[in-house]
Amino acid sequence: MALQATPYKVELNLTDLDRNVYENLRFTVAKHPSETEERLAVRLIAYVLWYHEQLAFGRGLSDVDEPALWEKSLDDRVLHWIEVGQPDAERITWCSRRTERFSLVTYGNLRVWQTKVLDSVRSLKNINVVAVQQEALEELAHDLPRSISWSVMISDGALYVTDERGQHEVPLEWLVGER
Repeated sequence: MALQATPYKVELNLTDLDRNVYENLRFTVAKHPSETEERLAVRLIAYVLWYHEQLAFGRGLSDVDEPALWEKSLDDRVLHWIEVGQPDAERITWCSRRTERFSLVTYGNLRVWQTKVLDSVRSLKNINVVAVQQEALEELAHDLPRSISWSVMISDGALYVTDERGQHEVPLEWLVGER
């Protein structure tokens, strides 16, 4: 019997001072059976970083032809393709050719990945790559409840998440491009 996705109820109070975005959002997001809580937290970070009313979660791990998140136009063109993790150079190139804008939120041990992969795709014109500091991510994702309630503030490029355990500063490092 195949394992089922786990639904997470999410309530986000987003205050993005850099883009003048102030939203109270409620939605359900599915965690794939093979997905870690860290990856789910990174998808939520990507959602708040590039929030737009047309931004939606893709099938991601369930369908390689879809991203973790994407923003589509009313005529179904992909305006913004957002991946998470450490994809290879071929995947980054493939994705960036299918959209006007490609963004990647990466995490984990990045030293080898940056040298082998990122350096070979820096010349692509439409990509943005941001790294989430691993220690802060681990703290944020630890024992992630099934009902997530985050107040997120973005100010001067810094990301702060307040949950039932307190406030977490989530350092971001822009490796290519910008938000």
